[in-house]
Amino acid sequence: MKIGTFAIAIHGGAGTLSRENMTEELERAHRDVLTQSLRSGHAILEAGGSALSAVEAAIVVLEDSPLFNAGKGSVFTHEERIEMDAAVMHGGLRAAGAVAAVTTIKNPIKAARAVMEKSSHVLLAESGAEAFAELVGCEIVSPEYFETEFRREQLRRAKSQERTVLDHDGGGMASVGSSSIDSSSGSNQDKKFGTVGAVALDKNGDIAAGTSTGGMTNKRFHRIGDTPLIGAGTFADNETCAVSCTGHGEFFIRNVVAYDVTALMKYKGLTLTQAADHVVNEKLRSIGGMGGLIAIDRSGTIVMPFNTAGMYRGAIGVDGTERVAIFS
Repeated sequence: MKIGTFAIAIHGGAGTLSRENMTEELERAHRDVLTQSLRSGHAILEAGGSALSAVEAAIVVLEDSPLFNAGKGSVFTHEERIEMDAAVMHGGLRAAGAVAAVTTIKNPIKAARAVMEKSSHVLLAESGAEAFAELVGCEIVSPEYFETEFRREQLRRAKSQERTVLDHDGGGMASVGSSSIDSSSGSNQDKKFGTVGAVALDKNGDIAAGTSTGGMTNKRFHRIGDTPLIGAGTFADNETCAVSCTGHGEFFIRNVVAYDVTALMKYKGLTLTQAADHVVNEKLRSIGGMGGLIAIDRSGTIVMPFNTAGMYRGAIGVDGTERVAIFS
């Protein structure tokens, strides 16, 4: 590891994304937000800031955009609520914080970091997490802040089909800047796993990971996915790598996906590329688990494997090269 090296990667969800099912306007809008997210985090690293701060800054941009299923624009539960989860982990300290099923915290990723840094706990949930977040100064907003008509329409479709669906599952995409729904795109866009996340390496050699999500459309009984579960959807260890996942959470929980990548590196001696590829394209695929992940190791190597048709993703590597992509 070369001290002074820094890099960052982000994701905005994986799924059956294809060019024919996305307008140029919507593709450009997604790319613009991904680029803004990347540059926000990278600027912190360039100035000598921590990987944790870079991860937080990058995710805040995605949470503030209605285009992604995290923060504003999160999906609705069966009860027409919005319940969000988030987690962060510092690879050097092996410290972590998370919140689950929160409804009024403007940026759940900030609350997750506060749990890590300002409490003796790792995971807080529901009203307790919200009370703690308000106590430590996180911005609290009305639940209506997070709502969009596009997500409400998704819930109506999901309820009419009596199913629980992942993010854009339900057909069609919203027009940028409007509440209209284009249902002509059919069901190929239906399966998009909308979790957002970031991983980063800072100049001090520390790595960090963060993940944030609104969960599943039409979910019931306060269902919680892999995002806030350390080792399942989020993990970081300076000895190996930092990982943020996106996909069908139940599969990622049962296979402790984020930790599995690091364990393969630590105990089997696999490279980051080998470990991530095995977990996503062999282990998960063999049991029907769909999705992907982003990861960074202590040398700044970045991988972004996924077993779906596409994944919103971006990275600025150690050489400063910026890249943003959506499709396979």
